[in-house]
Amino acid sequence: MQSYMTSIAARVCQRRVQSSPLFSSGISLSFWILHTLKFPESHYDQKVRFKECCKCSADQCSPSETPDRLSRYLRVLIYKSHNAFNRRFPLPVGALQSIARSYAEQKELSGQLDSKRHTQSLLGDRIRTIKDPSEKQAVLGEAKALKAEIMSLEEKVAAVEEKLLGLALHLPNDTHPEAPIGPDDAAIIMSTHGPPVMSPSPERDHVTIGRALGLFEFEAAAIVTGSSWYYLLKEAALLENALTNYAISIALKHGFQFVMTPDVVREDVALRCGFQPRDYNSDHPASQTYRIADSSPELVLSGTAEIPLAGMFANKMFPENSLPTKVVGLGRSFRAEAGSRGADTRGLYRVHQFSKVELFVVCEEDSSAQYLEEIRKIQVEIFEGLNFPFRVLDMPTEELGASAYRKYDMEAWMPGRGAWGEISSASNCTDYQARRLHIRYRRRFAPSGQTQAPIPFAHTLNGTAAAIPRLIIALLENGVRLDEKGKPSGLDLPATLRPFWLGTSDIIRWV
Repeated sequence: MQSYMTSIAARVCQRRVQSSPLFSSGISLSFWILHTLKFPESHYDQKVRFKECCKCSADQCSPSETPDRLSRYLRVLIYKSHNAFNRRFPLPVGALQSIARSYAEQKELSGQLDSKRHTQSLLGDRIRTIKDPSEKQAVLGEAKALKAEIMSLEEKVAAVEEKLLGLALHLPNDTHPEAPIGPDDAAIIMSTHGPPVMSPSPERDHVTIGRALGLFEFEAAAIVTGSSWYYLLKEAALLENALTNYAISIALKHGFQFVMTPDVVREDVALRCGFQPRDYNSDHPASQTYRIADSSPELVLSGTAEIPLAGMFANKMFPENSLPTKVVGLGRSFRAEAGSRGADTRGLYRVHQFSKVELFVVCEEDSSAQYLEEIRKIQVEIFEGLNFPFRVLDMPTEELGASAYRKYDMEAWMPGRGAWGEISSASNCTDYQARRLHIRYRRRFAPSGQTQAPIPFAHTLNGTAAAIPRLIIALLENGVRLDEKGKPSGLDLPATLRPFWLGTSDIIRWV
């Protein structure tokens, strides 16, 4: 099965390389189809641990115990359907059935094509040995007709592969067996950190603080650009700079390499990373990304540095023993945030542009669970140094998006808002992005029982080291000093930021 799909992938790759200025999209998506066929049993039963989930259940059986292919394939479709439902992922109508039909059609056509090519090869050998001119002419005519049949079949195979691979892009990643099922309120609190939680207090609202201390300018930004845009002034602007360098310094300490990313990416790359360009959950679908008008290929403003960081490794083959690769990127994130309304749009909480420090890891397939925990520990270290209350959540299925197999969120207590607010997330995307971006690595040794080491797809992980506006909210609302009238008079900021601060300030006290 794998060699069969590999040959499909190679043909699609060859065809696409000639026509695409980006990279071969066919390989990764064809292998994604193989991945779909390999992942049913353990995930369907939701009873096994991560490492077991990374293996094909059929690979763990003796030949006599291998499940019937049709039965296993039906279980795949059932799991994929349940998985998409649990994640509330907007699959196109009939997507799974279309994949099943297209896959069967592709196998049948490819079998016919291989048979015709074999016959063509035999005819070629025969032509070279024929001495009789009339017989040779007859066989040449037969070969010419066969060539036309092969060309027709090649066109049909290409068309069905194009359809099949396009459908594959719509499916989300598989889900960790321990992920809670349901909406955001089904999240499990894993740990809490920092000082005691303050009581909700309108006086600590970050917009009120910012206006009193002259830190924000929303009205001018509304005139210049529109709603949900902003200027950071004075200490707020310096705070962004300090937070950025503080987060990067901790990432560097843990072996990450610093990268400055482009803020404009191909829309195709964003799709391959699992970012949907439109809000299909809305009754009136609207763009989730800002597009560059009249660009070809289509370009968009990046929603997170994760996208250009993942794209940086597209089509890369990592040598033996070269993984993990760990990078920390700084970029501007642009969010159209279609459909967002209400209190969450107030002030800096949900804005269209912000600075973001992102952790990104490429690793071997059997170590991604380990690196998810490493990213989580780095995030905890960063936020503990900022001395505000926060908690770590194991996120439920409806919050996983397209790419995450498992995701942790971190929320800070924001007393001015009177609520917990997300400040970070860490996601294990397994090979979801790597298959679409064609990121692979070589193994030194072949697995037991195999004569040749396979070339697997890598696993990718990402985590937010610093989403600047949310951190500013948490620091201001937890660190504001109020006078006897309850008015903001200054800020208590964590001393960990002092080495990264430029200049001095009369309103800041380092604690």
